[in-house]
Amino acid sequence: MISVIVASHGPLAGALLESAKMVYGELPYVHGVTLGETAGIEGFRHDFSRTLASASEGADGVLVLCDMQSGTPWNVACEYAFSPQTMPPVAVLAGVNLPMLLQTDDVRALQNVHAAAALLLELTQPTLVIAAPASVTQSDDF
Repeated sequence: MISVIVASHGPLAGALLESAKMVYGELPYVHGVTLGETAGIEGFRHDFSRTLASASEGADGVLVLCDMQSGTPWNVACEYAFSPQTMPPVAVLAGVNLPMLLQTDDVRALQNVHAAAALLLELTQPTLVIAAPASVTQSDDF
């Protein structure tokens, strides 16, 4: 089973978790951690370590969904993902959004966190769309 951490700058992680709860209900396997202005990088590093320890309990892997590549949440998560001592294994994705978070339920049962990351990315990509007028007028008849 895969656990998930949403890691972000500011309150985005918490807001995504609240939105997911509103749409989908409780996601007990998902944890949030944020980089705040007052705690700084070392405070985030400590919070992430504590969150990772909690998310790792009984998990085959931990999938970290970051707000963006190369920011502090990404860099700290990658330190764990690339360390051979990290158990269970960690995979990191950037660009977390609400559809991605909701679709973690579809990959949660997998045991290989890297396969879960690849599948989640595949599932999420079709949700990234540009709005366009419908080419066919829909009937009002039911």
